[in-house]
Amino acid sequence: MGWAHEDHGGVVDLTRALVRVPSRAGVDPYEPVIATLTAWLGERRLAPRVLRDATGAPVAVTADVVGERPGPRRVLDACLDTAPFGDEAAWTHPPTSGHVENGWLWGRGSADSKVAVAIFCHIAARLAARPDRLRGTLSLLFDLDEHTGGFGGARRYVEGPDAPRDIAGVMIGYPGPDHLVVGGRGVHRARIQVRGVASHSGGRAGTPNAIVKAADLVRALASAELPAPAADFPLPGKVTVTAITGGEGFSVTPDLCTLHVDIRTVPTFDDAAAARLLADAARRVDRAWPDTPPTRVDPHTRWPPYALPERSPLRTALLDAAAACGLRPEPKIAGPSNIGNYLAGLGIPATAGFGVAHVGLHATDERIRVDTVPGVQAAYHLGVLRL
Repeated sequence: MGWAHEDHGGVVDLTRALVRVPSRAGVDPYEPVIATLTAWLGERRLAPRVLRDATGAPVAVTADVVGERPGPRRVLDACLDTAPFGDEAAWTHPPTSGHVENGWLWGRGSADSKVAVAIFCHIAARLAARPDRLRGTLSLLFDLDEHTGGFGGARRYVEGPDAPRDIAGVMIGYPGPDHLVVGGRGVHRARIQVRGVASHSGGRAGTPNAIVKAADLVRALASAELPAPAADFPLPGKVTVTAITGGEGFSVTPDLCTLHVDIRTVPTFDDAAAARLLADAARRVDRAWPDTPPTRVDPHTRWPPYALPERSPLRTALLDAAAACGLRPEPKIAGPSNIGNYLAGLGIPATAGFGVAHVGLHATDERIRVDTVPGVQAAYHLGVLRL
């Protein structure tokens, strides 16, 4: 771990520099944070590239280190965009301060995931200086479209016209030292348009109200019985109505109410089962409201559940490397989905959720414990070498 301790000051400095450049998803321009990062990489001859989407907007920064021995490509992935600030007046230190005090580094994105960006950059710089120690290629991928939920950087990298075809695994640097996420529930999201019949709300005769009809559908979904989880995937499925919009003003009986439904899928309750649940519930409600147009279900996002097998090289290498560095993260299947689900759908194994100690993820006073940086860096570095 000696070289990780040697890099400690540099990792903290780069993290602070990145935190001081706001990069809130969908709010701030990304060019300033891209300039900060690419300047650092360029000074170390890591030849960064900026990936752009079909509109020309930047969606990721990437760089490669090619080893002297043959082997596949491994990717170190972290997001460079961040969540919003929230109420800036509530922060102890401003969200772009990069303030260090009593062993903590404060600021939006310090945990999620600019410290991972800084750690991975230093690992790449070390290996670029010693390519004889590396088998295959180590790629850096820093997504600028993660907190929007679009994951445009990852999509552009793995599915774009110049996408590498030799990706053997991705290690995602989400924070938290206690667990290595080796799987996650999938997601099936849908927009549901529930129809009624419009009329004047003050008329003598009423017409079917789309909001009331939608309430019946909400109750049906909330009371749905889901299968028990499997022994090797201990989490159950979950159905949540996350948004309801409908109606306008006071004088019109609404003829449209739209629901957003988030379903978390598992092997015993997969994507097809989630689609059937929504379709069946919609049909039952429609039958109970015969004088209304049919309900329309439009799928929005579909990612499969995934779990790396116990003998997965990616899982084993990182867990063993962490143990060799005195850390004991437990393998975990996460309730929320992550970009690993998207990658699993493409047949690319991924780990996530092993990183530095932190407080306030996406919340006021987000901060990291700087003394946990060297151990995490050493674990990832050793894991890359073992692969």
